[in-house]
Amino acid sequence: MRRVEHVMGFPVSVRVDDEGFPGAAVDGLFVWLHEVDARFSPFRPDSEVSRLDRGEVSEPSPALREVLDLCEEYRVATGGAFDIRLPGRGLDPCAVVKGWSVQKGAELLAAAGARRFCLNAGGDVVAAGGPWRVGVRHPEHADRLCTVLDLTDRAVATSARYERGDHIIDGRTGRPATGLLSLTVVAPTLTEADTVATAAFAMGAEGVAWAAARENCEVFAVDAGRRVLRSPGFPSAGERTASKAAG
Repeated sequence: MRRVEHVMGFPVSVRVDDEGFPGAAVDGLFVWLHEVDARFSPFRPDSEVSRLDRGEVSEPSPALREVLDLCEEYRVATGGAFDIRLPGRGLDPCAVVKGWSVQKGAELLAAAGARRFCLNAGGDVVAAGGPWRVGVRHPEHADRLCTVLDLTDRAVATSARYERGDHIIDGRTGRPATGLLSLTVVAPTLTEADTVATAAFAMGAEGVAWAAARENCEVFAVDAGRRVLRSPGFPSAGERTASKAAG
């Protein structure tokens, strides 16, 4: 079973290889993601996030509190480089919401009986069963890959400048983070992979070692000098492809 929908500003695709898997469970996945977009988007004036930011909500819902607690955990862990409350901007927890919501969507599929599936949210992937081959786009050449991974029951997320420019801000300086071209994290969940990737990217070059030191995280990065930095356990499927990131 395969399906693609546009949610939260990017395409979300799901492939489930389990024979006879119910389509209703996939319907439920996309209902959940659309609900998350409606509730947590800072770009919707009627969302819970926007209303909280305007002081119209006195107590966040349990789900939003979970997201805000994660945001605070990473703000502290990065010394303020990762911050969802930047001067001159409204409350924006999107860096956590994407991975968190897609991971919960993957858990919905698993609870419905899916054992082998791949859920791809704008290039960030949850891979169950496996192995699955997942390519990571070259940070400077859209038609090339900088590495290919073999994933089994893991998640992978990439933060980079190629899609949205210098959109990740170092909260310590208030300026765009420019020390890296791209940074990819493999972790047990997409909640962790996506948030660690964004937080580490905000830290700049020092973020690579910070991310690699986190338990169960593996890292592949290309810095501003086009050097490839990779943790020893990063699950690359082939060295030849990975070497292209330096070119």
